[in-house]
Amino acid sequence: MKWWLLCLLGMGLPGMGAAHAADADALRQTMIALRYVDQDPGEPPYPTRILVTHDFMRMDSGEDEGDFVLLDRRQRLVINVMRESRLAMVFTSGMLPPKPAGWKPRLDVHKAARGTRRFSLSVKGVVCSEGAAALRAAPDAARAMAELKSILAATQYRVWKDSPLELQRDCDLANHVWESGATLALGLPLEEREFTGRTRRLESETRQPLRPELFSVPGGMATINAPS
Repeated sequence: MKWWLLCLLGMGLPGMGAAHAADADALRQTMIALRYVDQDPGEPPYPTRILVTHDFMRMDSGEDEGDFVLLDRRQRLVINVMRESRLAMVFTSGMLPPKPAGWKPRLDVHKAARGTRRFSLSVKGVVCSEGAAALRAAPDAARAMAELKSILAATQYRVWKDSPLELQRDCDLANHVWESGATLALGLPLEEREFTGRTRRLESETRQPLRPELFSVPGGMATINAPS
């Protein structure tokens, strides 16, 4: 679309601004619901539900009353809610050290089925993550996933640094620290396999009526700040 047409659209026609506002309000009354099947090596598959709104993202096992991870997109907070222990652990963004000298990850992207792309992220010849993504499928959900990983990057780096040397793998830095949003910039993950053997596959993506009660920390919980 040419720039001058964008300018005309920005100025709007009589009644157009109200229509756009109505559409925006309607979208705010819904949430994106993603259902994935995840599997860790040697373990049975398990469901993961991701709910996304303009202000929040919630990750859980599909149970409304179970434990969940809540992303507050406005305040840039990640809250891990553990119901049995009545505890809410809050993660905030932290400072990351500069990338190490010689850090040269490689992201290969190839067109696949219509509207999708296959990708492979590697470091020093080792494939850290590979899979497929859809650029136009629920783009705000992909952004929210990247926001969560960005907030947790400093914590992930601390965990990596405190691990025994034999467990300090470059792919962990690529997937969760230095390149945490690289594959998500390609679109919504449809399938993914990490170097550890962990896999994820998208089952469904729908829009559902907004349920605000799912995006708040239950009352009576102790709140602690996690080190970052």
